[in-house]
Amino acid sequence: MKIITLFIDGLPCQVPVGISVAAALAMSGNPVTRRSVHDSPRAPFCGMGVCQECRVTVNGLRVLACQTECQPEMKIERSCHAHTAL
Repeated sequence: MKIITLFIDGLPCQVPVGISVAAALAMSGNPVTRRSVHDSPRAPFCGMGVCQECRVTVNGLRVLACQTECQPEMKIERSCHAHTAL
């Protein structure tokens, strides 16, 4: 199995090639993607991009974690301010 390194909130994380950002977050031990307007932790729910609960920032762009494939050196940031839909 080929492994790549990416960064989640600035910390290096090694994950298998071909997985989604949502899966990488789950593998990191903390699947939280953002905080709600009431400061509740949110995480992927539908897994197909409809619910938008998995919004994160990847390399400076807001994306859906369940629909984004991990790439080497990718910088993933949990979106504590991303309350609105994409």
